[in-house]
Amino acid sequence: MPKVFLSPSTQEWNEYVTGGNEEQYMNLLADKMEPYLRSSGITYVRNDPDRNVTGAIADSNSAYYDVHLALHSNAAPERLAGQLRGIDIYFAPGSFDSERLANIIANNLKSIYPLPDKSRAVPTTSLGEVTQTRATAVLCELGYHDNVEDVTWLKNNLDAIAKNLVQSLCDYFGIPFVNAGPVYKGMVAAGGSTLNLRDYPSMGGKIIGSIPDGSMVTIYGDTGNGWYIVNYNGQTGYASSQFIVAGDRKSV
Repeated sequence: MPKVFLSPSTQEWNEYVTGGNEEQYMNLLADKMEPYLRSSGITYVRNDPDRNVTGAIADSNSAYYDVHLALHSNAAPERLAGQLRGIDIYFAPGSFDSERLANIIANNLKSIYPLPDKSRAVPTTSLGEVTQTRATAVLCELGYHDNVEDVTWLKNNLDAIAKNLVQSLCDYFGIPFVNAGPVYKGMVAAGGSTLNLRDYPSMGGKIIGSIPDGSMVTIYGDTGNGWYIVNYNGQTGYASSQFIVAGDRKSV
């Protein structure tokens, strides 16, 4: 299953024109992303907010991740302060996967950003979180924090942006997006057999593990077509809902 290093900005000194700062709002955005990531079967690790960008790169490179996703907001040069708007999704030139992910994100954000023609994928050779990470990486500049209209859009649409970003990750990984819901328990009822855990919600999905009959699992999401996203003993995957007795759907 996909694994993402989620890296919201640690730049608390970048103040927003209507109050707050970049670190604050990018971490709020990451908070909003977590339930959608979990329900869609994407595991994640977040950066340490007390470490700088060099620390985030080192932490990302210390383990295996499929994607390094950096969350930021932009600022115009002093002479143009407050005058610029737009979304820039930076990718590593020469990396097919980085460019493909950036284009997916930029194109999907067009559906919720007020100026869709200003949401674009941009190559960079200077941003370390894109060029120095082992994982496929993009850095999202989600509007200009010195522009009132952009900051207002960002603050008022954190959930919609979070959902859109996770939908883009699902598009990139080729897995279904599943809306966030309660996390609850279930029990495997496979008639004495083990239940296969798969990397895709179909019988053609690769088997990545097995769950003994009678075991308790944590249900993160329901694809709606006969498959749950579950976690068993720290491993996340898809399992047939036909063989799981779901408990009370209250978040655990």
